[in-house]
Amino acid sequence: MDDKIVVKTVVKVSTVSIISNIILSLLKLIAGIVGRSMAMLSDAIHSLSDVFSTIIVIIGVKMSKKEEDRDHQYGHDRMESLASLALGAILFLTGALLLYEGIKKTYAGEDISTPGTVALIAAVVSIVTKEGMYWYTKIAADKIHSDALRADAWHHRSDALSSIGSLIGVAGAMLGVKILDPVMAGVIGLVIIKVSYDIVKEAVDKMVDKACDDETVRAMEELVLNVEGVEGLDLIKTRMFGTKMYVDIEISADGNLLLKQSHEIAEAVHDNIEKQFADVKHCTVHVNPAGYEHKKLP
Repeated sequence: MDDKIVVKTVVKVSTVSIISNIILSLLKLIAGIVGRSMAMLSDAIHSLSDVFSTIIVIIGVKMSKKEEDRDHQYGHDRMESLASLALGAILFLTGALLLYEGIKKTYAGEDISTPGTVALIAAVVSIVTKEGMYWYTKIAADKIHSDALRADAWHHRSDALSSIGSLIGVAGAMLGVKILDPVMAGVIGLVIIKVSYDIVKEAVDKMVDKACDDETVRAMEELVLNVEGVEGLDLIKTRMFGTKMYVDIEISADGNLLLKQSHEIAEAVHDNIEKQFADVKHCTVHVNPAGYEHKKLP
């Protein structure tokens, strides 16, 4: 997909996200204060963190789509992974703060106020809005293959989960179980920490040259072996480079072929891989004479 379309899509989706989160943050903040709900105030902080994380997404994606230059001859794709790492860090800090405050409030022995109806209404509005934003952002992320935007989608989903926690906490407190409000604030924090771990793990995998998943590699192997003139697949190595994949392949062909013929077979393999797998940024193909002994990867 054209990089300009990718950036345009990210900016469009992120703008909607920023506006929605600012409105929701203010709504939750007012509801938390007026309704005297710690869980709702915690939820408001979470929504506010979404604004900053979305700005990071825009910056990260724009930087990752910059053209190759003299100092970055393989491009800037890993910048998007850096943006995902930053998102994960923000989520972790947010979750840790909410968890701490929830535990502190629960065990401090302080008088816990009973939340008002406005906090309950705000929680329902937030759940519906954030779940809608999750699907809106995820669909766009899948369309343009953007990890940072996908991480932002999960940020929306975690906010929806937070709001469910707020709803339970507020409803429970209104029914007389006041301790449920700060308890759910802590649970919200744990959920956010788990989401942050998943985002960071995926980002790190794509920055340390982790191989592609087995299903993708098997599909590549089948594609290579179906190319006319290929007598065997001696080696296939893959690595993630940000949101893109790099592939190194060694094939076997008749040793008596002319150089031009061997080159045509290699080109066919190269073109098929890059055509069938949109996330492959570059594929290198080496041709060995049939019968060549090559050390296999473990």
